[in-house]
Amino acid sequence: MKRQNRASRKIKRLFYFFLVAVSVALLIIVQAKYFNVQKLLANALVWVESLGSWAPVAFIVIYNLATVLFVPGALLTLGGGVIFGMIWGSIYVFIASTLGAIFAFLIGRYLSRHWVAKKIEGNTKFQAIDQSVAKEGFKIVLLTRLAPVFPFNLLNYAFGVTRVSFKDYCLGSVGMIPGTFMYVYLGSVVGDLAMITTANQSANPQAQTAQFIIHVLGAILTVAVTVYIARAAQKVLENG
Repeated sequence: MKRQNRASRKIKRLFYFFLVAVSVALLIIVQAKYFNVQKLLANALVWVESLGSWAPVAFIVIYNLATVLFVPGALLTLGGGVIFGMIWGSIYVFIASTLGAIFAFLIGRYLSRHWVAKKIEGNTKFQAIDQSVAKEGFKIVLLTRLAPVFPFNLLNYAFGVTRVSFKDYCLGSVGMIPGTFMYVYLGSVVGDLAMITTANQSANPQAQTAQFIIHVLGAILTVAVTVYIARAAQKVLENG
């Protein structure tokens, strides 16, 4: 009876994981083929701007949905700078991106973690990486959040299936703050929702400088994160 229950639970988890994977794949395909996501987001930002005092609430809800649904948030972050300005835009974007990241993390944790743990059970290298993420969770989350080259939406789900603690994940998300400030600043410099969906903002010297800084820091931090995780995993293998 116990074996049947375990088998039943395993089948359910596999089914949920498969369902989520298929849903994500279909979502990406549908977005790419049938929807102009950038245009939808631009229209949503125009609507948010018209809401007055309710604008921050609507903005945060839309940002959360975009994060969970794998919709890139760069345009929304720029839009936050246009609509709310540098200070409030940064605050609202950070709140929105953090909440969205938490929702995605919890989905990954409770729908896929057990399946991933079973799959890496016999692979010492993957187990070492998983253990290093659990042991150095705060540092690794912080570094990956600082490096904009790591896909934000995918990273949220990826951390959910690792052994990183919920506390370390949340605390490490403060690493999003510098990138948030930079992109919100770009939006506030452009100052026009109609322009952030075009290449016109690149003509602004301040925007060009900010973009250059983001790219350089992103490249440096990407190398740093890769080296750090590799060394942490190697230590686990040597001690294990």
